[in-house]
This record gives sequence, structure tokens and C-alpha cells, in this order.
Amino acid sequence: MYILTTTANFDSAHFLKDYDGKCANLHGHRWVVTIDVGSEELQSEGPYRGMVVDFGKLKDDLKEEADRLDHALIAESGSLKPETLAALEDEGFRVIDFDGRPTAENLARHFFDFMRMKGYQVIKVSVYETPDNQASYTE
Repeated sequence: MYILTTTANFDSAHFLKDYDGKCANLHGHRWVVTIDVGSEELQSEGPYRGMVVDFGKLKDDLKEEADRLDHALIAESGSLKPETLAALEDEGFRVIDFDGRPTAENLARHFFDFMRMKGYQVIKVSVYETPDNQASYTE
């Protein structure tokens, strides 16, 4: 199998509602997302002959979702009081409503699903919360 790997990163804040630890408080990370896509065969015709996919397109598609999450508060749906959410939005803050807890594990699954919807044969997505801590998702 041929495997291509690329990386994107973004800065955002999150918190873990009802968590018993420091991560219950609002804090930020420089998230690093690494994706592996693959194919048993290379393309045999056209401009991408000899390639799994074009690296430029792969990077652009991954960056699209990283840019959407960049410099925002990623909040689990329903984790903020409606008044708090309204106040943040009234102040001009960008809040991303996230289905599930915004953990590295769930972000890895999120990016996996996003890139799969873009048509890639995704093998694995890893999300680094810090340089020493990563979570990965694969099927």
C-alpha cells in the first residue's frame, strides 16, 4: 500500500465540561493534525499519473477544516449556558458548536470523517494536543 502523510495546525481554545482536572477550565492549544491516506495502486492516467493523490489538494483540503477551527472556541454542544454563548457571540467571539466533547480523540475522529467525506481513503488521523500528547483514530 502507498501511504501519503501531511500535516496542518491551528490554534483554538476548548474546555471539558464536568471534567475533574485542569482541562475543565477554558484553555488553548496549538493543535497539530496529521493525516495518512493511501491506496493499493497509483493513478495510471492523467496529470496525477504515478500519484496516490496530489499533495497540494490533500494539504488544501485538510487546511480547510483546520482554518475553520482556527482562533475559535470549540465548545461541546450544550456545554455553555445560553446567556454565556450569547454574550460571547455579542462580543464578537467565534464559537464552534462541536458534537461531542472537544477532546483530541474526538477531534481525530472529526478530521477522519471530514477527509473521508472529501473522498480520501483515510488510513489514520492523529491530533497532537501538545508536542508530547496525541490521539489517533483509524477504522
